[in-house]
Amino acid sequence: MTEVRLRGAFAEVRAPGFTDEVAVEDPLEIRVDGRALAITMRTPGHDEELALGFLHGEGLIDGPRDAGPPADLAGNTVDVTGPLLREPDARSFYTSSSCGVCGKGALEEVAVASDVVAPGPVLDRALVADLPERLRQPTFTRTGGLHATGLFTADGELVCVREDVGRHNAMDKVIGWALREGLVPLHPHVLCVSGRLSFELVQKAAVAGAPLLVGVGAPTSLAVSLADDRGLTLCGFARGGRVNVYTAPERIGPSSGSSP
Repeated sequence: MTEVRLRGAFAEVRAPGFTDEVAVEDPLEIRVDGRALAITMRTPGHDEELALGFLHGEGLIDGPRDAGPPADLAGNTVDVTGPLLREPDARSFYTSSSCGVCGKGALEEVAVASDVVAPGPVLDRALVADLPERLRQPTFTRTGGLHATGLFTADGELVCVREDVGRHNAMDKVIGWALREGLVPLHPHVLCVSGRLSFELVQKAAVAGAPLLVGVGAPTSLAVSLADDRGLTLCGFARGGRVNVYTAPERIGPSSGSSP
């Protein structure tokens, strides 16, 4: 028999002949004024931030709200104080399904909830390429099974980092934290993620007003289109001192000591 013992964000697995540590994955129900709105699979921790970041990314709230355990004290549940800015519908949640939604429709939906990103700041190219190295990922180090999102100043100082089994959840947690700290819109702060750059990550970054999103991996076609439409600088393959700049390159300056 295999035994799994939960230890917060990670679990100890004991199987015949070996033990290992793995990331915890558990459901979280997000409620608004007691009404169930969404369920996401996440790594426990910073659940209130996750709920706030999720609702903000969907254009349902535009500022911090009270969030905590529900009145019935149900486990794995966060209740957020309403009201919402609008009534959600099934076609709003592109993070769950894009069924029946074309790329153009998705871009138009995000445009309703986000302005074009304001100009600046300009970051040193070498600094942008180095941002993933500055992410602190203690639970990933233990398990190898989590994604991370970090919020940085334009000088490369790490302000907040969150880990989660879902890359979109990690970003929601960071944006939820920023909402509580009064840092949304995020400009001039920048976001960096530990994996690939999907449409949903660009969506969340754009709605939060981030001027620049950096990833270790590749972007998707719709991610590039959305970033270009919103004037967000999208950078992929940031590793080994190199980075590809896909959109809004005016925010990327030459590396220090290089020729302009």
